[in-house]
Amino acid sequence: MSRLLLVRHGPTHAKCMVGWSDLPADLSDHRRIAALSEFLPREARLVSSDLTRTRATADALAGPGRRRLPDHPALREIHFGDWEMLTAPEIEARDPELSRAYWTDPGEVAPPGGESWNAMAARASVALDALMREGGDLIVVCHFAVILGQVARHGGEAPRDVLRHRVEPLSVTHIDYGPGGRPEGARVAKINHNP
Repeated sequence: MSRLLLVRHGPTHAKCMVGWSDLPADLSDHRRIAALSEFLPREARLVSSDLTRTRATADALAGPGRRRLPDHPALREIHFGDWEMLTAPEIEARDPELSRAYWTDPGEVAPPGGESWNAMAARASVALDALMREGGDLIVVCHFAVILGQVARHGGEAPRDVLRHRVEPLSVTHIDYGPGGRPEGARVAKINHNP
């Protein structure tokens, strides 16, 4: 069995939709980062998306025994398109029907110029499955939607249902993969664990 440990990046403190915008993470809570690093397995591969907030968080967690892999763009947050950097009330005022559909049943609904939940989950799943087939534990510093996309996939939840879960910055969501890093039979062990 191999463990997939999905770590949400450090907080950005943004109060709007931050998808592909490259905001930095606040990594000033050194005690919390040290506790997270101590909790994560020492002998593991470590990868992040290519956005600054995940790269910096992964670099803060790197250490002896952890092999830092190249950043992976397929692990980016969902692309909010024209809704990027807007607040929920701004989006609702701009696109009331589309925004309601997006949050009510997000599977195939996409913001203008953005991507759907299912498209994001599919691109992340392809990347994660390839990384998991390499064997061993994998720490992935990524984003809210990527994490919940994997919870939906391996926990059998619909996208609209998985949104009820909290995934706080610097939390760990743990998924056990089958033998050989295969996704068949993978199961969600923990969601939003804060060491």
